[in-house]
Amino acid sequence: MVPSKLLERMTRFLQDILRQPDEMERVFQYLCGPGRHLLEDAARKIRDARHVYLTGIGSSWHAALSAQPLFQLGPRPVHVQEASELWQFTSISRDSVVVVISRSGRSVEIVNLLAKARESGALVVGITNSEDGPLAQVAQIPIIVPIARDHAISVNSYSCLAAAAGALASAAAGSFDPALVAALSRVVRAAASVLPKWQAQISHSAWPEPGSISYFLGRAGGLGTCHEARLLWEEGVKSPATAMGTSSFRHGPQEMISRGARFGLWIGQRMRNQDLAVARDLTLLGTSVMVIGQDLREDAGELVVQLPPAPANWQFLIDIIPAQLAAEHLAGLAGVDCDSFRYCSYVVEDEYGLMPEKGGIPKVGN
Repeated sequence: MVPSKLLERMTRFLQDILRQPDEMERVFQYLCGPGRHLLEDAARKIRDARHVYLTGIGSSWHAALSAQPLFQLGPRPVHVQEASELWQFTSISRDSVVVVISRSGRSVEIVNLLAKARESGALVVGITNSEDGPLAQVAQIPIIVPIARDHAISVNSYSCLAAAAGALASAAAGSFDPALVAALSRVVRAAASVLPKWQAQISHSAWPEPGSISYFLGRAGGLGTCHEARLLWEEGVKSPATAMGTSSFRHGPQEMISRGARFGLWIGQRMRNQDLAVARDLTLLGTSVMVIGQDLREDAGELVVQLPPAPANWQFLIDIIPAQLAAEHLAGLAGVDCDSFRYCSYVVEDEYGLMPEKGGIPKVGN
């Protein structure tokens, strides 16, 4: 626990980051206790369904991307599509299960998708941390993770909803057992113990640079992580950033490389050597590279963040934390208020424009 006097001097963003391990532990306790029957019921429905859709929007969409590899190991191929696209452009059959991830459960795209699923006769599994939102009220199987809401930027609602989605995927595949839960708890506790080291690393590194070009690359569960990092830069640092698959970057986008550009790469167990070669070449081309992964060489980049060992396909559980810390630190360097939004609101509840209501234009959020 962080002393209360120290908390008073921190940004709310950093406070949310530092309580993450405790919140994730609470999620696993819930899923192994009061929420176990819901998790098992949802897993059975997924195994029995002809079609399974996995969806979300914003940060919750990134949580879906992070958990996607675990779902693909299950008994049914999973269609992964962002909520607005699924609502607007995809037919949903009666024999489908739609797994919807949403922190509030009240974003306009989620509400409209729930109506579409109801009309089609599909079953909805909701993963949310808001018990009074439409998703929790409408889903036939609502999995409501017991975490405190974040101040503004999605921190715990990202990582904890991703953890719950991963647990559901593992349950559907028959692998969410006490041994896995114990291993995941060890990962979370290990991350908590190295958080101060990560903070010191980042604060003493030259990698965070205000006004720099920022690119984030990953694959598998790291693809969701790198997209979430991009959103942290945009919401917290108020700076543009780009995220994509590491392989996709090698098919043309590398033409944007310029000296001083900042790259963040998430290194998993598959394609490890190939991705480390990308980090090496980016360094040779004059960029500054942050690499995040397990068992990395200290010379793998400008900023090398070592992660504790994690079960296969579960690195996403903690690998966003260094990027969260870096975003919060960079916001301070840039003199930016990471605890408030200039244009967006906590929840998007309609579909028009960006600005508050003016001249008859409906008010929107983000």
